[in-house]
Amino acid sequence: MSSPETTSAAPRSGLVVLALFLVYVVWGSTYLGIHLALESGLPPLTVISGSRFVVAGGVLYALLRWRGVAAPTRAQWPTLAVMGLCLLFFGNGMVVLAERDVSSGLAAVAVASVPLWMALFSAFRGEKVTRGEWLGIAIGFAGVLWLNAGSSLTATPLGLVLLLIAPLGWAAGSIWSRGRDLPSPFMTAAGQMLCGGVILITAGLLRGERLHGPPDLQGLLSVGYLTVFGSIIAFTAYVWLLHNVRPVLASSYAYVNPVIAVALGVWIAHERFSVSDLGAMAVILAGVVVITLARLRRA
Repeated sequence: MSSPETTSAAPRSGLVVLALFLVYVVWGSTYLGIHLALESGLPPLTVISGSRFVVAGGVLYALLRWRGVAAPTRAQWPTLAVMGLCLLFFGNGMVVLAERDVSSGLAAVAVASVPLWMALFSAFRGEKVTRGEWLGIAIGFAGVLWLNAGSSLTATPLGLVLLLIAPLGWAAGSIWSRGRDLPSPFMTAAGQMLCGGVILITAGLLRGERLHGPPDLQGLLSVGYLTVFGSIIAFTAYVWLLHNVRPVLASSYAYVNPVIAVALGVWIAHERFSVSDLGAMAVILAGVVVITLARLRRA
């Protein structure tokens, strides 16, 4: 009896590890991809965010339908649209807009607060929060306050506001989606990318974004990387995690992404970070780690 259980558990554990690796590493590098795409002069909402999600969502949707996966029902599309609005328009679109004025690494540091908001939203939904979790939330938000008040973000008020909205939107959408009537995890990813992409393109056109001339090679490669790796592969892995593990584990990428983003920003984009920036990041990540350990201990 024990042998079959081990065999069946191993693939699941392996899938969780693989999905976490993709979300950790690939998403950590997307901040640099956004920076390089903006550097090429590409419109932020219509091209860098919107078009990539429409293309990625369309490809994934067509592939899933070809493999016989059921399409979302008429009742499920509104839910997917809300998820696209929260996770992609607010969660991703605001980051892209912020990176016009803020370094890629600093944007990743601000988004590291996602697990803190997810823990709070979980508490609002009635989930019991232990003292250890409240301690982690307090530590993490002390880091958020430090980042917003004492770092180089203070020089870019608009970037500061956008980077406050982004993690709020992502966390709210992630928690709100739990228990909803949704299609299969991969079809959910495709559907919300399609919905979120349309919302982003519409918002970009309304704010007057236009593509003036063909993009250069750097822009094409950056958007291509964001589309294939950031949207299709890593985003699908994240949606799968939301359906198979606790939200706090699904959002644990937030304390790995900033480290990767900062390292790549320094190495490739020659970004610089103050002691205050790095100190705030360390405090935010410490809070996320405390929350994660408290959740694991309770489990």
